[in-house]
Amino acid sequence: RLYRALDGIDYVVHAAATKIVPTAEYDPFECVKTNIIGAMNLIDACIDKGVKKIIALSTDKASSPANLYGATKLTSDRLFISGNSYSGEGYDTMFSVVRYGNVIGSRGSVIPFFMSIPKDGIFPITDNRMTRFMITLEEGVGLIWHAFDDMRGGEIYVKKIPSMKVTDIAMAINDKAKLEEVGIRPGEKLHEQMIGSEDALYTYEYPEYFKILPSINNWSSDLKRINNGKKVDSGFVYCSDKNKEWMEIKTLQSWIKKNKEKIGNV
Repeated sequence: RLYRALDGIDYVVHAAATKIVPTAEYDPFECVKTNIIGAMNLIDACIDKGVKKIIALSTDKASSPANLYGATKLTSDRLFISGNSYSGEGYDTMFSVVRYGNVIGSRGSVIPFFMSIPKDGIFPITDNRMTRFMITLEEGVGLIWHAFDDMRGGEIYVKKIPSMKVTDIAMAINDKAKLEEVGIRPGEKLHEQMIGSEDALYTYEYPEYFKILPSINNWSSDLKRINNGKKVDSGFVYCSDKNKEWMEIKTLQSWIKKNKEKIGNV
């Protein structure tokens, strides 16, 4: 099926995944088949069909994973990076990865869930300290287009985006909401991370994003991949609770007002 779908195709965005944390924990075999075996199938098919460039969508949960979903996406990221050497000589197929956090208002995210709760209802909060990265769909798509233009193969692109406390997200939807702390679900993180300290050695900073270069084949020292980037400090970590940029409640309220009809449909 993939061979037929890729016939005559030059560019691919790989977005398919089993991505709900509790679902992955409940159905681990299906999660592995989709996120890992599915990635291998796509890599093989793209190389054989001569696709020029492939961008795989990753997640903050792939950095220092604490759950099966994150572990499978980390594996997927590594597979797509290695796909560049796996294609071998005589092939022009390039693979790179784009990694970002929660898409604001996407299906299954906390915003449509909170909006479904009556004004006088109780908002369940897993932990009052919890923070998350926030990105709009348009920002995510913009990073994908940039990656297609910039990629040499093997890079992981990480968009600079604001963080927000989960309690502030609830207050943005209902400033009189009653919040009840219910505890973190199995496999859930208190704060999300997109770049861990182990990747700092290969990470470069740009005005609007970071780029983790591949550690294999000395590609991390390739000047064309670095492309005027600034090396981050040793031990650098990009985590939602230590972020320099934070989204204000009024900013999220303004976004919700403008995009009310789209929320929950992506």
